[in-house]
Amino acid sequence: MRWIERMRPARRRAALILLAAAAGGPGFAQAPAAPTPRFVVVLDAAHGGDDTGGHSSDWMEKNLTLALSVRLRSLLGARGIPVVTTRESDTTLDAGQRDAIANHANAQVCITLHGSLTGTGVHLFASSIAPAARTKFIPWDTAQAPWVTESVALEGVVNSALLHAGFAVTAGRTAMPVLDSMTCPAIAVEVSPDKNATVTPAESLNDAAYQARVTDGLAAAILEWRSEAPHLEASGQASSAGAGQP
Repeated sequence: MRWIERMRPARRRAALILLAAAAGGPGFAQAPAAPTPRFVVVLDAAHGGDDTGGHSSDWMEKNLTLALSVRLRSLLGARGIPVVTTRESDTTLDAGQRDAIANHANAQVCITLHGSLTGTGVHLFASSIAPAARTKFIPWDTAQAPWVTESVALEGVVNSALLHAGFAVTAGRTAMPVLDSMTCPAIAVEVSPDKNATVTPAESLNDAAYQARVTDGLAAAILEWRSEAPHLEASGQASSAGAGQP
């Protein structure tokens, strides 16, 4: 970009900022400018690489979340649903990188996957950010605000599907940087050991059959969400710019 190199320093900085915003680069909460014609799901396997998440001598959260993501991606793909994942291997990603991937996907469902050795069943969380109207520029730290009402509705659909599948489920709202900066209906799903397990918590979470039950329930919920909310293809897609990340 030689034309930028010839500019005065102050004007050069301003031009680079404008280019970054237009490109949806790091530090900008990018919302699509037009409705997307596809129903897209983003799966975020929490932790990874140097970040193990919760762990014990025979279990690591980062491995569980990746296994769940791979299983769920396969189930949805078999049903013709495009899936974008934040990681496909044991790699390290920060919250900003995860959000950038999710926001670029123009998704109708974003799920960040977690695991815990404590408790039983599945725990669901939507962002605790207050709802706000959609505007042209979206502050990065509260980019979820225009979508949070839909996120709570998505949480309800997932809650019902998992209860129907026989899981113990809790649902609530919390402050979580990854959720707070997503520009899509987004929830966190934390998987704890099976309530009926006769083995250790780690063995329960490592059990492929239990993981399959969880992902089957989540896939059913996503299919239900798609069938109940066809208007979501155009919902939440009107904003088209971003605000700088601190």
